[in-house]
Amino acid sequence: MHRTVVINVVGLTRALLGAHTPNLNKLADHSADIEPVIPALTSSAQATYLTGKPPKVHGIVGNGWYFREMNEVWLWRQSNRLIQSPKVWDLAKERDPEFTCSNTFWWHAMATTADITLTPRPLYLADGRKLPDCYTYPLELREELTQKLGQFPLFNFWGPATSIKSSQWIADAAKYVEEKHRPSLQLVYLPHLDYGLQKYGPEGDVGQDLEEIDAVVGDLLNYFQGQGCRVMVLSEYGIQKVTRAVHPNRLLREAGMLSLKVDLGREYLDFDTCRAFSVSDHQIAHIYIHNPDDIAAVRAVFDQVPGIAEVLDKTEQASLGLDHERSGELVLLAEPDSWFTYYYWQDKRRAPDYAHQVEIHKKPGYDPCELFLDPELTFPKLKVAQRLAQKKLGFRYVLDVIAVEPDLVKGSHGVSDGSPHSIPILMSTEPQLLPQAKGRVPATDVCDLMLKHLFE
Repeated sequence: MHRTVVINVVGLTRALLGAHTPNLNKLADHSADIEPVIPALTSSAQATYLTGKPPKVHGIVGNGWYFREMNEVWLWRQSNRLIQSPKVWDLAKERDPEFTCSNTFWWHAMATTADITLTPRPLYLADGRKLPDCYTYPLELREELTQKLGQFPLFNFWGPATSIKSSQWIADAAKYVEEKHRPSLQLVYLPHLDYGLQKYGPEGDVGQDLEEIDAVVGDLLNYFQGQGCRVMVLSEYGIQKVTRAVHPNRLLREAGMLSLKVDLGREYLDFDTCRAFSVSDHQIAHIYIHNPDDIAAVRAVFDQVPGIAEVLDKTEQASLGLDHERSGELVLLAEPDSWFTYYYWQDKRRAPDYAHQVEIHKKPGYDPCELFLDPELTFPKLKVAQRLAQKKLGFRYVLDVIAVEPDLVKGSHGVSDGSPHSIPILMSTEPQLLPQAKGRVPATDVCDLMLKHLFE
C-alpha cells in the first residue's frame, strides 16, 4: 500500500494556472480535466468522489434539501450517514484491513467510519453566543490541535472575514495528523480560493488569492512528498462569471404558490402549506411540490424565464443521475451567466431576521451574499466591532451586517457550460496512474483513481 494524500483546492481550474501559481504549475503536465458531476456543488461533488457514484445513488443531491419527513430545509448537515453508498475508505479497508483514513475537513465528516475526522463545528452556548471551534475524532485531537495551532478560525472559514487563515490552519492540522497518526489516506480540504472566485469572478482580481493558496499547497506538496506520500491535487468544480440573479421563490410567490407565516412583521416560508417552493443552491434549484397535480402548473411558472436554462422533471433528472427521492419534483438549471437566490420577500422591511446574518443552517437555500458586508451600513466595520464587544461582555447580540444585494456576486457554479473556467482539474505526483486516454475524467472515476494511488 502506498500512503496517499488528496488535496482538494476548491475552485481550481487549468485556466487559473499561471504567474500566480508556481507550485501548482509543477504538476500541470501531470494532470487531467474532470467532467464535473451535476450538481457541481461541494457536498454532491465530494460524495461522488468518495463513492464513485452519482447523486441518484449516494443521495447527496445538493448542499442541502427539503427533509420531507421533518418538514424542514437543512443545508450543510454533517453526518456521514447521509451518504448512502460505501466510501473510498470502506472500499480500501476491504482490500487491506490495516488501511486507515483521515478526513481532514471534507464535508459530511461526523458519524463516520473513517478513522480520523476533523470538521468545522461552532459552539452554540445557552446564552445565544456562537463561538469558533471544530469537531474531531478522536475527541482529544481537538484539544491537541487547539493547543498547537490555536482555536480553529471559524469566522475566517466562511463569511465576510474569510481569509487564508482557515485554509492555513487546516493545512497545519493535516501535517499534525500525519506526524501523529500517519494515515494511509488523508483527505485535505482547502476552500480559500473558492470564496474569492465567488466574490470577484474567475476573471476578477483573484491574484492574491491564487498566490496564497499556491503557497499553502506548495508547502503541503513538499512536506507530504518528504514523508513518502503520493499526492493528488483536485478541485470539485470551476466557477463561472455570473451577471444575473434569478429568484425562483419570488416567481412562485407571484404565481400564488408560496405560503408565508408572518412573525413580528417578518415573513417566513411555511413549507408544508406551500403549493411549491424552491431550495436554491448556486446554479441549481430543487422545486418541491406537494401535490403531483400541480407539477405542470409549477413548470409553467419557470418556462421561458431569462436565466433558467432547463426545467427537469423526474424523468429528465434521470438522464443526469439526479433522480433521487431527496430531489425536487422539478429541478432548475441556470444559464451559465446566472445563479439562483433563496429570496422570497418583496419588501426588504419584511425580510426574515436571518437575511442580514451568516446563518447557513437557518436559510432555506445557499446565500453567497454572506461573503459581503451590507453596503447600506455607513460604518460596517464599526458595527461589527460593536457587536463583537457585546459578545465579549456577555450580552446577547445579532451580527446583522450581511449584504442582501445579489448583484455583488460575480461567480457561481453548479452547472458547467464546458468553458475553461467551469472545468475542475486533477493533478498527481504519479502521472503513470492518471488515465492515458485523452478526454475528461468522469467525476465518478475519481474514487477508483484514489484506490489506484493507494494500491498500484
